[in-house]
Amino acid sequence: MDTLGIGINWKTLYRRTYLIAFTCFIGILSNVNAQNEPSVPIPTPAQLQWQNAELAALLCIDLHAFDGKLYVQQEARITPVEDYNIFNPQHYDMDQWIKALRDAGFKIAILTVSHETGFFFHQSDATPYSMKALKWQDGKGDILRDFKTSCEKYGILPGVYIGTRWNAFYGVYDFKVNGTNAFAENRQKHYNSMIENIVTEIFSRYGDWAIVWFDGGAHGPEQGGPDVLSIFEKYQPNCLFYHNLQRADMRWGGSESGTVPYPSWGTFPYVSTGAGETAKKEIAENNFQLLKTGDPHGAYYMPAMSDAPLRGNGGHDWFWEPDREHLIFSLNTLVDMYYNSVGHNTSLILGVPPGPDGLLPEPDVKRLKEFGDEIKRRFSNPIGATSGSGRQIALRFPKHRIINQLVLMEDISKGERVRKFRIEGKTKKGWQPIFEGSCIGHKLIHRFDEMEVSAVRLLVTESKGEPNILNFSAFHTAPE
Repeated sequence: MDTLGIGINWKTLYRRTYLIAFTCFIGILSNVNAQNEPSVPIPTPAQLQWQNAELAALLCIDLHAFDGKLYVQQEARITPVEDYNIFNPQHYDMDQWIKALRDAGFKIAILTVSHETGFFFHQSDATPYSMKALKWQDGKGDILRDFKTSCEKYGILPGVYIGTRWNAFYGVYDFKVNGTNAFAENRQKHYNSMIENIVTEIFSRYGDWAIVWFDGGAHGPEQGGPDVLSIFEKYQPNCLFYHNLQRADMRWGGSESGTVPYPSWGTFPYVSTGAGETAKKEIAENNFQLLKTGDPHGAYYMPAMSDAPLRGNGGHDWFWEPDREHLIFSLNTLVDMYYNSVGHNTSLILGVPPGPDGLLPEPDVKRLKEFGDEIKRRFSNPIGATSGSGRQIALRFPKHRIINQLVLMEDISKGERVRKFRIEGKTKKGWQPIFEGSCIGHKLIHRFDEMEVSAVRLLVTESKGEPNILNFSAFHTAPE
């Protein structure tokens, strides 16, 4: 024992001193690395879940879909429905709706629990203008409950769409009761209180939601509207909120074409977006260009969505209308839409209209399934795939292969870091350019003419911090 007669073990003391010093050094190094980490916005778990889902369906129902007439929005917003008992779907099957979406590859479904008529498709204690009033199912039906149950059954993430901006039954237009007298003031207070009670029901009685969508925004007390944000934050803290003037967890992609241009960054310079005439001048100008492109220097993570009705080929039918099957987008159009939405760093939302019989129409179901099958055919079998960190990543093949598609994905849990890059393919004549770009984000899909290569490589020429590539894969997709 190496002591000086005072009980000290010098070898043990030396080891402990070394360990303490080493630990301090690692701590200092970690702090330095943390300080050197790039300052880029980081998505929340709900935003990550949203972008990873990629495909969402908006199930659009309202009373006017049962009157057998063509929908005219300007009239629907100001004209109460004469008889709410027109809602009487004789073959109603919520499982058929959700199973069709699951079979087509959709990961999220969103139900319009209310829209412009002001009718709520759940069992509400806050408003008589809800399913309790119906003769259908003796007033005991609850479409929202059935929807949530079916989503859980088929493994679909559930979302709810709540319209508060227009309510034809209560005479609310663009958030407000018309007039400035005491009657209008009292009606506004009543409406705001009713909406707060309704959203409390929806947020507290049905379990967790993946997304809550307030159509056209949800003005808060500062603008004379109901306080829905605080209720949301109390009952649904892990959910995606879209949106009001105080908060937006995602943004509208600037059109209802189901596409965005390239690049479309997942970051945005403002904490909210507004809607239509409530948007800031900088957001609304140039046909909402900022909503379409985002801003690589934006301080807020707020990815775009690309939305379109399935029945949009020469029309724009979000809700079911009679004799309109010819408006269903072609398979080729939907596939192109996918490339220019999911393939441009956004999620694609398709509006799917249940019919008055209570079923998704068979032509719509068929087209959705064709779409899902085609996406699987194109992207299920990569010729090769890799991942990694750093400014150069190579994907090599054992022999020359013909490719015509590339998929790039950043690990966006660490933020969008890539700012400029190029992709090259190694041909028999050496390295040849394939694509130069800026944004990768959650996913970038690039199509090009067939090229025979033995390798492809990603060269990041500008980034904020170290690039983190989650997926770099190559495909060859032959036409059907």
